[in-house]
Amino acid sequence: MLTNIIYLTVFIILVFVLSIAVKAITRGVEAKQIIKEEKNSDLIQENQKQNLEVVNQIKELKDLHDKGILNDDEFQKAKEKLLM
Repeated sequence: MLTNIIYLTVFIILVFVLSIAVKAITRGVEAKQIIKEEKNSDLIQENQKQNLEVVNQIKELKDLHDKGILNDDEFQKAKEKLLM
């Protein structure tokens, strides 16, 4: 009888420890996903800023081209340089 009580106690403790371990692993995985999503979001925002800068520079080149400061060849070369 005492042996059965000891086995039951050990089993209950084991189940408790396993449940804590599963919760910890789940929290770790969720935290890792959140960090990954934040990094992706930061990269997307950075790429959008860079793209916006390129667009603005091309607009400036277009304005210079429209004013006659840059000829067609100079405009194309400068635009290609920005897009690379």
